[in-house]
Amino acid sequence: MAGNHVTLIGNLVDDPELRFTASGIAMAKVRFAVNRRYQKNGEWQEETSFFGGTLWRDAAENAAESLTKGMRVIVTGMLEQRQWETPEGEKRSTVEVSIDEIGPSLRWATASVTRSPRANDNFGGGGGSAPSVPAGSAPSARDDYGPDEAPF
Repeated sequence: MAGNHVTLIGNLVDDPELRFTASGIAMAKVRFAVNRRYQKNGEWQEETSFFGGTLWRDAAENAAESLTKGMRVIVTGMLEQRQWETPEGEKRSTVEVSIDEIGPSLRWATASVTRSPRANDNFGGGGGSAPSVPAGSAPSARDDYGPDEAPF
């Protein structure tokens, strides 16, 4: 994979901000803090960097529904730099993350995952119909695995 793919782990500083474009496409802005702790001259130092990022479509809606301020998250995506000029003629720029994936970190927490149904998707991401299992019963064993194969 070429390019500037990054993985960042940090804490959300705000709830994801869900908006919709004029054509109805979901977009969520997220802001998160990444802490770095290191030793210098035998003393612990800590630095914090703040990043912003954008998610689109289903991922935007799922993040807004699932993630809240303070949660530790894992973010993957690409860095993008935006440049603009202020009304006073000053040049400004910022680096943001174009987010491909975001989810809770399980290092110090647990999470429950609920698949979101998606139209016309029969291959894994969130669609298709999972087999229904009555409450209190275990799913039936699949018999299409050989004796030495793991059922994954």
